[in-house]
Amino acid sequence: MERQELRTRILKAYGANDSETEELLAYNENAFNTANLDPTITFPLAPEPYMATWETYRAEATEKGTFETLKKRLIQLQFPIQAGISQTEAYRGATRRGIPVESMAEATGLVLTQPEGLQLIIHQSLAGTIPVLIAGNREDFVLLVQALTTKNEPKPVPASMGACMVAGFNNWDRIRQYRQQWEANHPDYTGEASWMAEFKRLIPKKELYQDRFMILSQGLYSDVSAQDIGVSEAEWLRLSLVIRLEHECTHYFTRRLFNSMRNNPLDELIADYRGIVAAIGDYRADWFLRFMGLESFPNYRQGGRLQNYRGSLSPGSFKILQSLVVSAARNLEAFERQLLKRINPAAMVTTLCCLTLEELASDAVDIAADTSIRTFDTIVET
Repeated sequence: MERQELRTRILKAYGANDSETEELLAYNENAFNTANLDPTITFPLAPEPYMATWETYRAEATEKGTFETLKKRLIQLQFPIQAGISQTEAYRGATRRGIPVESMAEATGLVLTQPEGLQLIIHQSLAGTIPVLIAGNREDFVLLVQALTTKNEPKPVPASMGACMVAGFNNWDRIRQYRQQWEANHPDYTGEASWMAEFKRLIPKKELYQDRFMILSQGLYSDVSAQDIGVSEAEWLRLSLVIRLEHECTHYFTRRLFNSMRNNPLDELIADYRGIVAAIGDYRADWFLRFMGLESFPNYRQGGRLQNYRGSLSPGSFKILQSLVVSAARNLEAFERQLLKRINPAAMVTTLCCLTLEELASDAVDIAADTSIRTFDTIVET
């Protein structure tokens, strides 16, 4: 049976009409490019080029503090959170052209409530090492997300959001370092015109100036209480940080290997799977469903994370999506128990990335997943 036909049959079985089926087929389309994965690849992957610079940041941060170290390098930390600031000439010049901020009246600096609480760690993930900023409190997490992802504009950050991956970040500190090295190696090419010509050649080489890093909060995961999970407050805060970190590392994994990381239920299912397993050793579908707002399905709890990924889905399609997510989570829990730890984490994530949400929600998930495992069970960690 053709894959599209199988997915269509599954959606019809869940009660989707023709328009909802068409909508959900597009919405749940698998975006992971798994076809060309080398089965001999080993993990963890080698660090990306930007990591050398962030290692120096980490070393300096141990002596001078993380916020003091980073605000000298990351231009956005030199500006406050203020409506309309991203449209000012000063801000655009600093963030788009690297103009120094010393003489800019607008550059009054980002004011954290607990700057000494900001931490920078270098975390070893399956996809390689990655910088992680851990905010001292919820308010500072929101401020950092707004500064580094919404151009210092005060855009709302959902209460259920406790982590953020910053990708494609133009690091002007690395560009300045590049210029210094280039000028040292080309003493005969002086002046701004010569540098601008070289800068144009630099622009396509994004690996030389674009970074990726995470911002994490230390709050409750998905804004779910310790009482709802059934553990102490201190234990839930500890577990929340582990889940949050591994969740984001899984997005990093799929981005490096399969060129995709989205705000999509399939991505979130896979990332939360890894986070929960990393925290407690086994997958708990009931935890994931509570994170999504589906703990009382068929009732949906407003404020659950699933609504963050809804996009433009119609009400009928969103209701069917909820059913698919519930079945997929429960199937995944049963499937993991059957494995008895026979598959390593990288292979498991790869397996899940080969499927669609409809397939995971169907009774045929064991067959589909087993096929993928036989294909990728040679993936190993080193």
